[in-house]
Parts: sequence; structure tokens; C-alpha cells
Amino acid sequence: MQEIREQLKNAIKNLYGLDFEPEVTPSPANIPADYSTNAPLKLAKELHKSPMAISEELSNVLQQELTITPPGFINFTLSDNYLSSKLSNLNKDFTQQISSDKFAGKTVICEFSDPNPFKVLHVGHLYTSVVGDSISRLFEYAGANVIRANFGGDVGLHVAKTMYILQQKDIKDLTIEDIAKCYVEGTAAYDDDEEAHQKITDLNKEIYKINSENIHGTPLSDLYWRGRELSYDYFKNFYATIGLIFDKFYPESTVASLGLEKVKAELEKGVYEESNGAVIFNGEKYGLHTRVFINKEGVPTYETKDVGLIFTKWQDYHFDKSVVITGNEQLEYMKVVLKSVEQYAPDLVEKTSHLTHGLVKLPGNVKMSSRKGNFLKAVDVLDMVKSALESEYNSKDEKVSLAATKYAFLKYKMGGNIIFDPKESVKMTGNSGPYLLYSAVRAKKILVSVKDTFEEHNRQRGDYGATEARNDGPEGAFRESIFTDTERNLIKKILEYKDVLSESVSEMAPHKVANYLYELAQEFSRFYENCQVAGSDEEESRAMIVKVYLDTMTHGLNILGINIPEEM
Repeated sequence: MQEIREQLKNAIKNLYGLDFEPEVTPSPANIPADYSTNAPLKLAKELHKSPMAISEELSNVLQQELTITPPGFINFTLSDNYLSSKLSNLNKDFTQQISSDKFAGKTVICEFSDPNPFKVLHVGHLYTSVVGDSISRLFEYAGANVIRANFGGDVGLHVAKTMYILQQKDIKDLTIEDIAKCYVEGTAAYDDDEEAHQKITDLNKEIYKINSENIHGTPLSDLYWRGRELSYDYFKNFYATIGLIFDKFYPESTVASLGLEKVKAELEKGVYEESNGAVIFNGEKYGLHTRVFINKEGVPTYETKDVGLIFTKWQDYHFDKSVVITGNEQLEYMKVVLKSVEQYAPDLVEKTSHLTHGLVKLPGNVKMSSRKGNFLKAVDVLDMVKSALESEYNSKDEKVSLAATKYAFLKYKMGGNIIFDPKESVKMTGNSGPYLLYSAVRAKKILVSVKDTFEEHNRQRGDYGATEARNDGPEGAFRESIFTDTERNLIKKILEYKDVLSESVSEMAPHKVANYLYELAQEFSRFYENCQVAGSDEEESRAMIVKVYLDTMTHGLNILGINIPEEM
């Protein structure tokens, strides 16, 4: 479609002198063509011409087989020679043919997951980890140098709440589960007990001092550093389980001082204001809400730490683009933080994109909260999918269960809530990760059978040179006869992949890749049912179609962070 779109765009520019971005979409079922455009209808008012007249003028200069239908649609039909040529090129060098240099030489920092030490990872962290990694892969495909960053609160009230309870317990072998339980108890104490509330407030200041002054050797400091180290080890081990490696971990404590420095400097210039002993940013001036950046005790809040993070990222990487992924609940908060920074570093804000997502819920719409301790842990989700896979198919394949989990998240557009059903995620039919893997494995088996057939035919002829030449799979040219409709549909769908990738990069939308792969797998299923490959008269050309299909599926699944198993 991209090639047609470019030809159409150039024709409009040459004929009418307009810079116009035409839409080209697959033709409706009732139109005997491959692609259609409504560009003449969109141009009619500006050119003061009828859409049909514009269609006629454009058709005279376009180098395509086309038809015109009222009230002014142009319909394009791709020739078999065109399809054959395009697919042959893909077969020769798939990666080079679909590569992109949109972000070549650019540095992109993607910050996501962002769990807080002294708390366990929940399902939301798993979701942002999967989506953030896929968005990072999209930028890497587009040529960027990508830094995967992780930001977490190693100081703050949540730590003080946890430590308040930890100090009261005799814990010899501290575990992350102990820490999680203490956070729940500490939150309840902070909310319900006035004396505990004050002690936790004071403890928060002590912990901030321990961290900022790197104090060791006291019972409180030793407990703090032990819990912090345990938390980061736990995070890294979990990320390794899902195939994710972060390039940089930013504890809040490491960026707080720079944030304080920036906020205090801009306080003197009037960007921030003093209010009742605290430092605030008056968001009402900009149609936002007001937030505290330094509290009455002089301790920097999350807002100031986020300011420090922005400038620390810039100092570390001088990024061309910074992507921050959080839950929807952080949307208004981040608007205030970014609006405040915009007043004195507008270039950094312009380079920053804040993406948000909804909640991940189980069927039944149960509301979960880490504050109350009834949340769904990230490891629970992985275990539930493994159990569902074993129950349905008696399989313990780690690749399949991980693919099921990742795809179940990635097939949805970011923004809304997701209902995650473990049983649905492992189904071998329908829009699921295992369905895509099964389709890819089936393609692999076809190519193995074709290779065996080639070798057997060549052995019978004694043509050893030809046997050796074909050992890497089908490389020959297409037959001269026309393609069947089933073959055409699969080839056309394969050729759409680069356009899908381009859109996905521009919109930072991995769900577009996921849903394209599902549609592609459906076309392959129809091809498999209707087109014999091994032993047919069209064996070589059909095997080439299967090979490029597998290349496309492998590349697309890699963008989603999914690996294809050898067997299923």
C-alpha cells in the first residue's frame, strides 16, 4: 500500500501542486480490486472539481492497473508479476527489505514498569513491562539506540510504612513476601492510628537521611539497605523470567537532589511558589491542578523526584526522545510535572511522550489494591497461565505460556482496562499467542517436508549440485501461471507488514503488530487448507510463500518479545 500511496501522493503534487496525504485501504468485498482510495472525494472541494473528474485525471498519470467507481473512488489491482517480484525480493533478504531508518542515529529512552522497592510486583507491572519492551523493540527496528529504564521509589512514605512494621517483627530471613505483608499492615496503621501516623512521618525523614547520607551500621539503616537490596534482586530475577533486561535502574534517591536543586532554583524565578511552608506549582494557571513539590518538612515529593529524573536522563543520555509509560491514574499528575518543567526546559518536555494504560482485571471485575493486600501479583499471573496451559493441553512449555501472557496484553490498544482470562489466553484457536505460534510451527514443518522432497527428487536424478543448492530452502522463481485467490490474499497480507510496522512505530502501538499477525495467521490457515505445497505442481513457488510468511511471523513475534518453539 505504501508504494501506491507514494505514487498517488506524487501524482496529486504534480497535477495540482498540493501536499496531500492520501488514504489507501483494502478494497471492499464488492469491488474486484486489491486497494482503493477516496482521495478524489477529499480533494473535490479544494479543487472545485467533481470527484469523478479528479479520478479520471489521476488515472491518466498513475502507473497502476486501476478502475474508477462512483462517486469517485480509484481502485487498484496488483498484477501477479508485481506480487511475484515483491515476494521474491522479500525472500532474498527479508530483513533488509522491511528495515526502517526512521530513528537511525537517534537515542530513545523508554521508562516503564517502575516498581517501588519494599513492595512486590503486581499484574500492572507485568503489563507495562511487556508493553514497554515491545515499544522499545519497535524503536530498535526503526534504527534507534534504545535505553530501557526503570524508576522506583526507594525512599518515601511506602518505605516508611513498611519499615514501621518490620522493626516490630523478629524476621531472621527477610523475604519479599515479608516486606509485602508489612506494607499492608503499615498502610493500615498510618490510616487508622494517629500515633502510628506521626511515627511513620518521622520515620520517613530518618530513612531519607539514611539514604541521602549513605548511613550504615545502625539497626534501622541495616534493615533498610537489606530490604532495598532484596527488592532489586527480586526485580531483576523476575524480569529475567520474562526475557527483559533493563539498561538502567533509577532509584528515586539518586535523582531527588537534582530535583530539589531545580525546584529551588525555579522557586526564586517564580515558577514554583511557597504555600503554608511547602513549595507548590500552581497548575490552575494552566487549567491543571496544584501539586506540592517540597513538603512542610522540606522533603521532596514524588513530583520533585520526577523533575530530577527528567534532568538526570538528559545528563546521562542526551536523548532525542523520552517515552514514559504509566497507569492512567498518573495522567493528570504527569501533566502538572511536565507543565512545570516546560516553564524552564521546554525542549525536554517537547522530547517527552507520556503513555498511559488502564487496569488489568480478571473476569468478574474484582477491584484489587496493593494497599489492602488483595492485589494480583505478577508471578500469580504467570502461574495461572502455566496452569491453564497444562490443564487444557497437558503442556508445560515455558515459551508457549509466556507467549500466551504477552500476546494477551499486547493485542489490546493501550489506554483502556483489560480483562485478562488465563483460559482464553492459552487457546490454540482464536486471537491468542498459542494460535500464532502453532501457525508458525506448522509453516516450519511444511518447509522441512519440502526440503526433504527436493532432496529425494534430486537423489533420484543424481543431481547432487541441485540438492546442495536447495538445502537452505526454496529460493527459485515463481511459476508463470496466475495465483489463486487464496495465494493472492496471503501474499497481499504479507506485503502489508512494512506499512503496519511504520504505523506502529509512529503511534507507539504494538497492538497493531499483534492484530496484523493474527490476520496474517488467518490468511495462512486458509492457504494451508486450500493449497497443497509438498508434492504439488506449484511446490517451489508455494514453498517460497510459506518461507516469507514464516519470516514475517518470526519478525513480528520478535517485536512482541515472543519466540517460536520448535514443536507444539
